[in-house]
Amino acid sequence: MTSFDLGDAAARADVSADELRQLVALGIVTPDPDDRFTSGDVRRISMVRSLAAAGIPLDGLGAAVRSGKVSLGFLDAPAFERFSALSGVTFAQFAERVQVPVELLMLIREAAGSPAPLPEDRIRDEELPYAAFIEAQVKAGFRPAAIQQMLRVQGDSLRRLAETEAAWWESEVITPGMEAGKRPDEILGIEFGDRMSVLAEQALIGMYHLQQTKAWTANIIEGIEMMLAAAGLHSRLDHPPAICFLDITGYTRLTQERGDAAAATLAEQLGRLVQRASVKYGGRPVKWLGDGVMFFFPNPGPGVVSALEMVAGVADAELPPAHVGLHVGPVIFQEGDYYGQTVNVASRIADYARPGEVLVSQEVVDASGEAEVAFREIGPVELKGVSGAMLLHAASRGG
Repeated sequence: MTSFDLGDAAARADVSADELRQLVALGIVTPDPDDRFTSGDVRRISMVRSLAAAGIPLDGLGAAVRSGKVSLGFLDAPAFERFSALSGVTFAQFAERVQVPVELLMLIREAAGSPAPLPEDRIRDEELPYAAFIEAQVKAGFRPAAIQQMLRVQGDSLRRLAETEAAWWESEVITPGMEAGKRPDEILGIEFGDRMSVLAEQALIGMYHLQQTKAWTANIIEGIEMMLAAAGLHSRLDHPPAICFLDITGYTRLTQERGDAAAATLAEQLGRLVQRASVKYGGRPVKWLGDGVMFFFPNPGPGVVSALEMVAGVADAELPPAHVGLHVGPVIFQEGDYYGQTVNVASRIADYARPGEVLVSQEVVDASGEAEVAFREIGPVELKGVSGAMLLHAASRGG
């Protein structure tokens, strides 16, 4: 087992040697007979530093630890090995060693939600793999803007995942255990926590691979189409995608009348419903907007059918009525989201739609082909923020 002397342990936990001596004197951290500290001790030192920053007095914490009322022994568990300590190399040293801009490396910590570091600050152990990932991108000629986009998206997506996981663990494990009078290290046992952490990581990687399969397949198909087109063996037809906005009528009023819990329940029900209905027709939810959802559909026809099915599903679930707008045209994809005039127009069409109505632009009608949908023209309409009148149609199931 790796062990550290007092100076190394303090450095890895980012505290001074005197601060660590104080923790030892208080009985919060106990070195072995040779005055060596373990990796678990380093995690305890870092945790106590966070507790002190949160306003918890060290004297009181030390008394509680000595009496056995509080234990930090759970930090020895393998599940907590991911609590990263500081390495022996600074951002500037790593950048010089691998010939990578130090500014890119320092973005790792910001993407993880921590304050921006300085070049002379040491890299954390868990930041080193990402630093190597950036090194490989730079040496392969990736643009700095693309590297930063990947950093931001991964950091934000995994932040949401980690926070949701923490809330899930608190509601299902910690709170019930504390209410039963157990200490954190006694709740369901350390062995259970270790097993769940391994399963959670395996599940995360499995889901990531499933998502990669879909995204990479789309890239492969496009690449093969381009090669066949260059060889004169295939014509790549230009099918612009559709952007769809579904909004819930009276969402704000419902939240005000019934409270946040009711709004959360509504969001959960709506999420399950629209996820299934959009994926069924080749689309996907892009983002949740509080009172609605934005979708991307590669093909407009199935997108209209999906919208009609979603509106009907919302009504069948006895949720507040939905209204939808769709528009077709070029979009810009960046950091997991879509931008451009097509997105803006689709949003304005949704705003104009009445409860239970699916409105589409003339461009959607023209691109829908043989979709089993009927369109009823409602005439030129002036939309807020859109120059000129737009010819809109109300969609319904039919042929």
